[in-house]
Amino acid sequence: MFFLSTAMFAQNTYIGSAKCKMCHNSPAKGEQFKKWSESKHAKALASLTGADATNAKCLKCHAPVSAFKAEGVNCEACHGAGSAYKSPTVMKDAAQSKAKGLIIPGEKDCLICHGKGLGNPKEKDFNYATYSAKSAHKAPKK
Repeated sequence: MFFLSTAMFAQNTYIGSAKCKMCHNSPAKGEQFKKWSESKHAKALASLTGADATNAKCLKCHAPVSAFKAEGVNCEACHGAGSAYKSPTVMKDAAQSKAKGLIIPGEKDCLICHGKGLGNPKEKDFNYATYSAKSAHKAPKK
């Protein structure tokens, strides 16, 4: 299950974060994979204990891409299934990447899991500016 997908990109398939790592782990690229792998998003599934670890309601946010459940909230959970935009040629062109399904998530996307009243026993007030800064992983300017 993927919560940000649209019918427009239904043909795209999930490729897993290991494929993203191939290009997005060097210092020149901002070490996005390293930042993600050290983040709470990467550890989201591991944060569930007991019955919550298999509870579909919890997994919807803690492991939204079921084919890559062990990755927690992986790259594609926020950026969309990567099969159509993964190639370096496509990724070098922002407009083409988006046209092929790359999602640049915003506050409304984050609120799908971080919104109030979703049944999270550890629910905290979600301030988009604060939390998006913590999870930022932009490529350095050239």
